[in-house]
Amino acid sequence: MPGTMTLEELRAAFDAGGIDTVLVAAPDMQGRLMGKRFHAAHFLASGHEETHCCNYLLATDMEMLTVEGYASTSWAKGYGDYTMKPDLSTLRRVPWLPGTALVLCDLVDHHTHEEVAISPRAILKRQVARAREMGYAAMAATELEFFIFEQSYEALRDGTDHLTPISGYNEDYHLFQTSKEEPLMRALRNGLYGAGIPVENSKGEAEAGQAEINIRYEEMLKTADFHVITKQATKEIAHSLGKSVTFMAKYDHRRAGSSSHVHQSLWTLDGQPAFLDTGAEYGMSALMRQYMAGQLAHAGEITALLAPYVNSYKRFCVGMFAPTKAVWSLDNRTAGFRVCGDGTKALRVECRIGGADLNPYLACAGLLAAGLAGIEHGLELEPEMRGDSYRNATAREIPKTLRHAADLLEGSVMLRAAFGDEVVDHYTRAARWEIEEQDRVVTDWERKRLLERG
Repeated sequence: MPGTMTLEELRAAFDAGGIDTVLVAAPDMQGRLMGKRFHAAHFLASGHEETHCCNYLLATDMEMLTVEGYASTSWAKGYGDYTMKPDLSTLRRVPWLPGTALVLCDLVDHHTHEEVAISPRAILKRQVARAREMGYAAMAATELEFFIFEQSYEALRDGTDHLTPISGYNEDYHLFQTSKEEPLMRALRNGLYGAGIPVENSKGEAEAGQAEINIRYEEMLKTADFHVITKQATKEIAHSLGKSVTFMAKYDHRRAGSSSHVHQSLWTLDGQPAFLDTGAEYGMSALMRQYMAGQLAHAGEITALLAPYVNSYKRFCVGMFAPTKAVWSLDNRTAGFRVCGDGTKALRVECRIGGADLNPYLACAGLLAAGLAGIEHGLELEPEMRGDSYRNATAREIPKTLRHAADLLEGSVMLRAAFGDEVVDHYTRAARWEIEEQDRVVTDWERKRLLERG
């Protein structure tokens, strides 16, 4: 596919004057790309082997604050370095930035040379390897939703009360309205394709100014890599056009939220769909049923990985296509887990819990760990929930707050076995910090409600 490069192809592009800058990046706890811009000459000479970054990059919040309470690093430990080890299989052109290439890195301990356990990419890689040891390739795709605004990020720095969505009405599947958005969306589709990311389509979503971009189903680690690059591309291309976008799960309580549905399946290592049994109901193999049973059994424990912020839980509301119940159903958008592609080799389970604010490495790792636990323990899948799951008062609920989800994450025996105590404790601390900050900060809503009348 065009876009991806070998080191020698990068060298040829540099010699020809086509590329002069290489972005060397690693995903942080929030799923953002952090790193450095290398001159291509230095990257080719030695930077392709390794570089270094401060280890606080896996212990800060969205504001880059040095948060207390992490075991991995602190002021007491001096905030040392991680080694950034480029994964040259991810080297690619960045068509929307002049003369630029990008490579993703694994974070490695400076002394032991082992991958850093709390690194999001390492967490997912370990679960993917676990699946392969069981004889399966983990496959996934993420549907990524976001809102487009007329204003630039710079124009919004003094406040967001005047946010103007690019559309004045619900544009779900709407071809006329999305024609108006083509300067951004066409550039995004073509930019991703040019970067070696197999983009399938974009569409209008179910709210004013809301869009969705879909990337082809791939091996799970590649899917997570594609996801973080897609978010970066969307922001950078929007910025170049004087627009802004947001991947907040819920930017306005009056509007629908933005999701990142995660489609998953297991395939045998020789390329056969392990979820498919044409003689079974809906074509669901016994393996698929055990995988889904694991995800349902542990849905509460992995919710903090799918919904990592206080804001994430404001998306879970009745009647806006975000689930409130962790149940499964065939092709039913009210359920937290939807079975799609019944009876075909495309048979898969779609987790609808995650918002567009998720870190794809952590979300996919949590889902895969839960599914594999279901297989290992031979769990039996509960009966299908049919009809409107919003109205089912007895159905298993998705945690309503990050506070509840953090408690479930911390107490998860399954995740501690799959990820290790260090990882679970680290991301529990991240969740609790978000809660502490929300508890501390006075909001506009409180001022408007209480300043005069309170």
